[in-house]
Amino acid sequence: MNAKSGWSIGRLTASAVAASALWMAGTAAAQPMLETGLGGPNDYGTSCLSYNDDGSSVAIPLVDAFGMDGLNFFGTTHNTMYVNTNGNITFSGPVATFTPAAFPLSRAMPTPMIAPYWTDIDNRGTPAGSGGGFGCLNPSTDGNDWGLGMCRMAPGEQNGIYWQLQPGRAVITWDRVGYFSCNDDLRMTFQLILTRPADCSASGDFDVEFRFTQCEWTTGDASGGTNGFGGTPAQCGFDAGNGRDFVQIPGSRAAGINRVMCDTSNVGENGVWRFQIRAGSVVCPGAGVVCDTLQPGVCNEGRNQCLGTGTVCRPVVASSPERCDGLDNDCDGTVDDETAATPICAAGARCVTGRCIDPCFDNACDTGFECEMPSGLCVPTGCSNITCPLGERCMAGVCGGPCAGITCPSGQDCREGRCLDLCDGLTCDDCSVCERGACEDKCPAVACGAGEACTPEGRCVASGCVGMSCDTGFVCTATGCTDACLGTVCPSGEMCTLGACRLPPPRPDAGMPDTGPVPDAGPPIDAYQAPIFADGGEVCNRRCMMERELANRGCGCSVPTHSGSTTAMWLGIGALGLVLASRRRRS
Repeated sequence: MNAKSGWSIGRLTASAVAASALWMAGTAAAQPMLETGLGGPNDYGTSCLSYNDDGSSVAIPLVDAFGMDGLNFFGTTHNTMYVNTNGNITFSGPVATFTPAAFPLSRAMPTPMIAPYWTDIDNRGTPAGSGGGFGCLNPSTDGNDWGLGMCRMAPGEQNGIYWQLQPGRAVITWDRVGYFSCNDDLRMTFQLILTRPADCSASGDFDVEFRFTQCEWTTGDASGGTNGFGGTPAQCGFDAGNGRDFVQIPGSRAAGINRVMCDTSNVGENGVWRFQIRAGSVVCPGAGVVCDTLQPGVCNEGRNQCLGTGTVCRPVVASSPERCDGLDNDCDGTVDDETAATPICAAGARCVTGRCIDPCFDNACDTGFECEMPSGLCVPTGCSNITCPLGERCMAGVCGGPCAGITCPSGQDCREGRCLDLCDGLTCDDCSVCERGACEDKCPAVACGAGEACTPEGRCVASGCVGMSCDTGFVCTATGCTDACLGTVCPSGEMCTLGACRLPPPRPDAGMPDTGPVPDAGPPIDAYQAPIFADGGEVCNRRCMMERELANRGCGCSVPTHSGSTTAMWLGIGALGLVLASRRRRS
């Protein structure tokens, strides 16, 4: 192993706990384009470091790019930066350390750092077009004043480290750089972009982007590497330089970090990593991005949600007691599993193809069902002897997914047979709002459509809904406050109430002697206003039953009054007897 001089750092005695910035794996795809049009020999900037090992620029003023406000990084405002050969920029001074230390950095190295790829870069290798045999170039004789950034490299030369500052932006590029010692058989090409946000930002706020287009090595020879790999690989992320605060991309200082940076992302675009620095802190990156939780069943689909300064992949549908619906609701790897202690269908019924099926007594079944032989079970009409793929069930002779036929209440979406608010638990940054599970830019940064207006919260809504407040279970539309359950078709066995699909409360005769069959769930319950029974002279319906259970009160149906609209009460319904037909239950 080659030895080299320079400032090195000892091993941290405290363990470094990475922030949970979950990267989203992707398939092989074309790499992003680097920012160009910046001037200089290769269009990456007019300032550059010459061929060197462990070098740094002099202090680079940031005032022309970011004004007197500078950059607020972990609570400290910085007006200068240093571009370091070894794949990072720092703010309090240059850093020559070639073997990347674990974040958080020791207090012996109190230098705030942004590191797209901190590793042992050595750009003294043979430049393109030199004819070869040039060996390891000497920075003192190559004609470039590397400390001052006076760039006189020739067009097309590799191993370049460039930067360019413009109003509101700084771009630093490591172009086809090799590794210590003077190795250029493998290359890394990446870019760091700092940008002042156009809208919705405070003094000192800025955005950070890492772009990777070529990722061929991880480790220099003096960091324990052999042929560009092994030893201590690259570190990627942010460190405050206070021994405490940091954000680290998972996979840092581990084998394969080069492929992590090129082939994955926190924003769904391979090779691109974006972060926002707000009030000095790295805010949650990638909130709302679809991810794989690596859990079975309905818990598999996830979305990145904020956890501290990073994200964690949390299931969209949480684990719940098993139901008979063709899904693995409790996420244990088995669909529609039941035991004697935990039945999922009423006595006498069996769970078949995601539905509780009753026996065909006297060859008779309810409307919409037919008797299947030889099983002797009532199945949906047209579904006799049809076997659906796992996770689907037969309805009217057609196999469909768990969300087939379901229309969720306003503001919710169907996932794995459940109506959910995909924004529940998702935190977006100050410049975006959650829309259907994704963080979208606020208006007026994004123009609203025809007939819409921008709310103070940054959402586009119907023009008449700005400043409108509707009661629980109602949403504002172009016609005023509207029942969120209007037109809803809930998952089987659930009813819509107060703007959400829920399991119904226990039947009034729950726990009473078994005197007859429990009515089938029947069609999806979107007729929640249909009368069920009269109680003390007052007509009750499904919605009222649910509200009674939720509020622990008597039936007493009433018509709520809503700002912007009036809901017509169903009238003229006299005192009714029970209208729910019953079939005899047999065990």
